[in-house]
Amino acid sequence: MAASIRLQGYKSSLQEALHQCSKAVTGSHPLLKRTIYTTMKLYDREQYWNDRCKPDEAKFNKVLIANRGEIACRVINTCRRLGIKTVAVHSEADSLAVHTRSADEAICIGPAPSSESYLRMDKILQAIKDTGAEAVHPGYGFLSENTTFAAKLQDMGVAFVGPNSESIKAMGDKIESKRIAEKAGVNLIPGFDGAVKDADHCIELANKIGYPVMIKASAGGGGKGMRIARNDQEARTSFRLCTEEAKSSFGDDRMLIEKYIENPRHIEIQVLCDKHGNSLYLHERECSIQRRNQKVIEEAPSTFLDEETRKAMGDQACRLANAVGYDSAGTVEFLVDKNKNFYFLEMNTRLQVEHPITEMITGVDIVHQMLRVAKGHRLLHAQENIPIDGWAIECRVYAEDPFKNFGMPSIGRLSRYVEPLHIANTRCDSGIMEGSEISIYYDPMICKLVTYGRNRGLARETMIQSLDSYVIKGVTHNIPLLRDILTEKRFVEGDISTNYLPEVFPDGFKGKQLSITESQELAAMACAIYLKDEERAANFINMKASHIPITAKTKWALNVMIGKTRFMAQVARCADGLKVTVGDNNFDVKGSLSFASPLMDLNVNGEQRLLQVQLRNSCGKYELRFFGTVYPVQVMSERAFELSQHMLEKKQVDTSALVMAPMPGLLKTVSVAAGDLVAEHQEVCVLEAMKMQNSLVSAKVAKVKKVNFKAGDTVNEGDVIVELE
Repeated sequence: MAASIRLQGYKSSLQEALHQCSKAVTGSHPLLKRTIYTTMKLYDREQYWNDRCKPDEAKFNKVLIANRGEIACRVINTCRRLGIKTVAVHSEADSLAVHTRSADEAICIGPAPSSESYLRMDKILQAIKDTGAEAVHPGYGFLSENTTFAAKLQDMGVAFVGPNSESIKAMGDKIESKRIAEKAGVNLIPGFDGAVKDADHCIELANKIGYPVMIKASAGGGGKGMRIARNDQEARTSFRLCTEEAKSSFGDDRMLIEKYIENPRHIEIQVLCDKHGNSLYLHERECSIQRRNQKVIEEAPSTFLDEETRKAMGDQACRLANAVGYDSAGTVEFLVDKNKNFYFLEMNTRLQVEHPITEMITGVDIVHQMLRVAKGHRLLHAQENIPIDGWAIECRVYAEDPFKNFGMPSIGRLSRYVEPLHIANTRCDSGIMEGSEISIYYDPMICKLVTYGRNRGLARETMIQSLDSYVIKGVTHNIPLLRDILTEKRFVEGDISTNYLPEVFPDGFKGKQLSITESQELAAMACAIYLKDEERAANFINMKASHIPITAKTKWALNVMIGKTRFMAQVARCADGLKVTVGDNNFDVKGSLSFASPLMDLNVNGEQRLLQVQLRNSCGKYELRFFGTVYPVQVMSERAFELSQHMLEKKQVDTSALVMAPMPGLLKTVSVAAGDLVAEHQEVCVLEAMKMQNSLVSAKVAKVKKVNFKAGDTVNEGDVIVELE
């Protein structure tokens, strides 16, 4: 509380505010520090718009957030700044979650599964009655685009902080939305204007339209229930998987089919409309970096659009919004081909996940504007007053293994978690903290990491620095992939499309491949860390058990193993650091090596290097994160290396005859039985995890020996579902 008082009316730079915050709030109060940080960050970029609001403008007294995680925290932050009380709803699994603890009130609405809690409309409506909330912000996902929910709130006299139910219904049905878009003069992708009846009908339509085609759920969104088919067999399989995903995620298995635009860009327009017929667009977001039709990195503005195309897309987006009487924040998504022809994809009638980058370049707090509009106020500005000020990039940090199909979900407890809040022009929208659990029941997002710069280059450099400084332990995460993308030549040049990942990483993501010089540099830094560890051990145990008498020597010959590659290093102590020779290269390594933090801020030959120690032990074994990727490293004396050559290597187990669960999940179908013959790449079962359907296939032609699980069973990562022979 003292920190809050000290920062009231504080209008200096964000960096100074954070400095004051760090003095007043220790690491033992992460929620308070997060609150102060977020409030100052929003204020720093949005002061212009907020100052134009009338000080006595009517507002809600209490808002219930019908969501969880980072988006619930995001809404709570704006409400707190506006002096609006908040109510959080939570499942039993989220009883200690950040959003639950950040709100003024919290109501438990059921067990962990979303179907028994966050999707239970009756329980949320009861929570509204019990708390006296005047308005409900739905966030995204869950009930955010549920017309019945919006209508029930209207009947109760409770404001829905989103569009009217008629708009949601019109745009939520992908088939109907295309018809409305066509009438509004919005460009459309060629396709079938109706629902696909079954797999045979899907194949028939695909042949008429011409492959490749996109099969997607009529009620879909977020990449679920959406697949590309390039032939009849893929069309049949994709139709089945899409309908299953759609029914599971949306309760609606209707499908539509349209021509798939090869190598398009995915660019969306943020619109904002009020209840008085006014509308405007807040420019575009480039969302082309995707995996499995889900966005990974977004930026605003786009490197591709010129002013003429930007205006044309914005005008069409507003025409579509006006055609359905839209009255809130929404997003119109387009596919854009190489000639800047753009086609309507869908309209999301809710706050979009990636909205922060728009806020950063326009200075508009979109959540604030949604609350204003829901209260009946007019928009603050006309279209000509909306700026594009600078550049913003967002990376979605997920608890996923990027080395498995660009991201298989990972679950676990965050044993160490430190956001890079100390870096200027960095924003972290998250709903977790150290000790939080990433569970099977919800989306595996850890954080939306956003950086801002006066130009794209500065925003990109800040993002790289922020990713390097981000400490996450306890779960596997996708930072290695994110960082590699940010430094990849095509991304740097802005040459991207929705096929970027499979084109740049055709064999899957393998991590950053270090050059010889980079490997030698890593070996040199590892030597510095190792010698510091040895010095610390000597201080603790009076040098008796130390492998090397540190204080008595100024030169060492060390062996460094990076994976299976050996590097011989000659190390000499000098006045301000170490001189390390590895191969033909010399490295001057300087810097403070602290054991209190996993981050090692080093200077190597005059260049700043941030190294992260993920794991260390007394045998000189480390896991070091360098350029985003974690490398196994072992540093040994010459004698220790000689002895290590006599150690037996652990044999790799052949798992080609086993179909194992790549992640925890629910078995939806098992399509084989003992005694069946299966072909190579034949589907044997479908595993659902975090509402996504994953087809598991046989690695070879074989006979089914044993089936260990049945449809409906829950499996853990590594469980053997089917055994082959």
